[in-house]
Amino acid sequence: MRPTPLLLLAAAFASPLLAQGAPQGRNMGGGNCADNRYNCADTPNPLPPVSTVWLEEMTWMDVRDAIAAGKTTAIITTGGIEPNGPWLALGKHNYVLQANCEAIARKLGNALCAPIVKFVPEGGIDPVSGHMASPGTISMREGTFRALLTDIVHSLKVHGFTNIILIGDSGGNQGGQRAVADSLTTLWKGTPVVAHVQEYYDYAGVKKYMEAKGVKEDKPEGMHDDPVISLNMFITDPSSIRFEQRVKLGKAGINGTSLANRARSTRWAKEIVEYRATTTVEAIRKAIANKGTLPAPERR
Repeated sequence: MRPTPLLLLAAAFASPLLAQGAPQGRNMGGGNCADNRYNCADTPNPLPPVSTVWLEEMTWMDVRDAIAAGKTTAIITTGGIEPNGPWLALGKHNYVLQANCEAIARKLGNALCAPIVKFVPEGGIDPVSGHMASPGTISMREGTFRALLTDIVHSLKVHGFTNIILIGDSGGNQGGQRAVADSLTTLWKGTPVVAHVQEYYDYAGVKKYMEAKGVKEDKPEGMHDDPVISLNMFITDPSSIRFEQRVKLGKAGINGTSLANRARSTRWAKEIVEYRATTTVEAIRKAIANKGTLPAPERR
């Protein structure tokens, strides 16, 4: 039988695809499997594994392979955009989480960090209340915040993460995270594990630990700032606490603790991150064993 013009046309388009060796499979990678084999679910990653633990720095193939290799815990962190006195950038909590989530994920060994949720409830927008009184603050309504977290958790569930952990670096984030984790645990009956880990948010415990290391706050300045959080930011980016400018002006200190000695501040900062990562990893493992959020810890 002579081929019809339609068959000839189809063959002409198919030949380049066959030459690429595109396997049959589900479409992934943002394109169609039929168009390029790198859009196919089962195509091997052409690049070696990456060392990052941040989802946003990975390709879809990196994430697929990491999950297949056992990295099935995802950490969702929430920070904020809020005022913190004259020295600290508005993204204070986000700088802290850059250092801490990475340390936590690496210490767990089987975890990846979702992109930091930088927009959280910071006060009323209309009428203005709370931190919204200060320029630059960005706030979310509580319902919007919870809806965002719910969709992020659901997305990670779809991709095969079996443990989804929520930690927040700001006090106002804790209740919403706990509510989302509890509601999804009820809905999904513990599969995957969705847990809010409030033990991460223990600045009182960190301060007590660092007092023994020489970080003493004997001259309170009454600002939304303290040595522990400044140092936790410093390890990510010294400019986030305006380190160089403050050293030049003789103002590199807070609450009676000098931060001007770069070597000492770096050592302190590393100790803070290590302490927070260690205590949080312990709490995460307990929450996973519990199949969900543990009862709220007592305030210190």
